[in-house]
Amino acid sequence: MYNQIQHDERDKLITEHAVLVKRIANHIGSRLPSNIQIDDLIQSGMIGLLEASKNYDPSQGASFETYASIRIRGAILDEVRGTDWTPRSVTRKVREVSRAVHEVENELGRDPTNTEVAEHMGIGLDEYHTILKDSMTARLFSLEQVEDEHGVSGRSNLTEPQKKLEENSFKQALAKEIQKLPEKEQLMMSLYYNEELNLKEIGAVLNVSESRVSQIHGQALIRLRSRLHSWIG
Repeated sequence: MYNQIQHDERDKLITEHAVLVKRIANHIGSRLPSNIQIDDLIQSGMIGLLEASKNYDPSQGASFETYASIRIRGAILDEVRGTDWTPRSVTRKVREVSRAVHEVENELGRDPTNTEVAEHMGIGLDEYHTILKDSMTARLFSLEQVEDEHGVSGRSNLTEPQKKLEENSFKQALAKEIQKLPEKEQLMMSLYYNEELNLKEIGAVLNVSESRVSQIHGQALIRLRSRLHSWIG
């Protein structure tokens, strides 16, 4: 059994690293919709910090800050993934745009422009851009969502190995489709999800406005959803 640090030492670690929770929560929160409360993220992060203080084993070599950062971040992301922050009206519009993109892609045999999709839907370009921006709040590619939706259609009796296989297959399909995105959208996805830059920082890299970054991100998500419709409906 791992050597556990004493109770008073755990209290000291929690006190000293509370600021780490706030820093991580604010960093993640800056990439999320404005209706998500930072205080909720901090509360989840503190739970992660508490768990880290209980389970930290200094003999493993990693510093407590490194270990705690992983646990804090995981707890906050679990909170975000476990809550659907998206209004139903936004979800419905995102699905409509996704279907439209799929239809226009099949018709043209190439990536459609925003104007072409908007015309296909019979809406103005401004309204289309608004939907793209709103799409960033939707849980388009949540693995929990995929499992829920497919469970309803007859996959709820899968064994754990089968569920793991489905999850891995989905990740592979998603990665494959990301590689097919237009170059700017691929870069957007990499900077946002891999480098964890916020929209303002990405705008500086791409030399475009934050609003334009939001549109590019939304278009990438919609395009991916249209191509992964067999997974996420």
